[in-house]
Amino acid sequence: MQMILSKMNFSSWLKKLNSYRIFAPVKSGEVWSYELVEKPENIILDYPNTIIPPKKVLFPQREVLLEFESSSEQEIKLKEVIPEETPSVIFGIRSCDASGLAKLEKIFKGGFEDLYFSKRKNQTILVGLACNIPPSPDCFCTSVGGSPYSKDGLDILMTDMGDEYYVESVTEEGEKLIESAIGLFNDPEENVKKELEKIHLESEKKIKRYIKDIDKISSKLPEIFETEFWDKESLSCILCGICTYSCPVCHCFDINDEVICTFPLKGKRVRTWDNCQFPDFTMHSSGHNPRPDKASRLRQRIMHKFNYFNENCMELLCTGCGRCISKCPVGIDIVEVLEKVRVYEK
Repeated sequence: MQMILSKMNFSSWLKKLNSYRIFAPVKSGEVWSYELVEKPENIILDYPNTIIPPKKVLFPQREVLLEFESSSEQEIKLKEVIPEETPSVIFGIRSCDASGLAKLEKIFKGGFEDLYFSKRKNQTILVGLACNIPPSPDCFCTSVGGSPYSKDGLDILMTDMGDEYYVESVTEEGEKLIESAIGLFNDPEENVKKELEKIHLESEKKIKRYIKDIDKISSKLPEIFETEFWDKESLSCILCGICTYSCPVCHCFDINDEVICTFPLKGKRVRTWDNCQFPDFTMHSSGHNPRPDKASRLRQRIMHKFNYFNENCMELLCTGCGRCISKCPVGIDIVEVLEKVRVYEK
């Protein structure tokens, strides 16, 4: 289904979706983030990349998995905390972030299914906004199989056309969302479709960052695994972890039991985001650490995204959003690192 929605009717459409929780980009001070929106009329879709991607809606930075308590020394009661069955919509999600959620779905639903992610993903509709202008000068989505108007992972793709949005459903769930307020939409004329194609083609040309020979780089990475290349590239890293916390597809987590009181015993089992760039991420209980330095940890991040995942799932674990570049306080640039890999000679 392809329809036209006047921007004057955008908030009216959102108001009709009162049975859904609506998440959208919200500005607090100078920082944009995806938050639960109480007043749909306040949603602004002209926004730069958020620091933290919308993966936090489906994969929270902190979530309680279960609660435990004891009424006696012999008995401990466990209560699993399952996410509520609440229909939700994420509005204005970029194509790179939607693609990231599609990759996370393969991870969290492949093999062993993660119930917590699945419960949220199964009840969430993604309404994307094509990037007519790159939201960051560091975007490189076209180098990793994406585009500013990719439909991967989306239920609806919207394209800004000035005074109106071109709205295209991708899935049955997306079509139902449009049909819920069909009176607000109009059929597109043929000249509008041609203008849409022009906008999309022009948007690709505005992506200035590019990775050359990405397939060759992926296959070359194992060849330089034991070289000094990684020592040099990791020298400036300060182990802050922003590269992975801001990534749409990084998904490592830690699980801890938090004791509220010891007698009677009461507490929670909590899952929180973890980070492969932290020194203790791979620390064994024996004290041995297979990745003891910055070089081995940077190597792991690059290898996972551009080699290991590619070999296992036939796709890259990167969406080209550019956050790890623009947010890195010491200027480590993954595009430049990969270019150095490409031309590196042992």
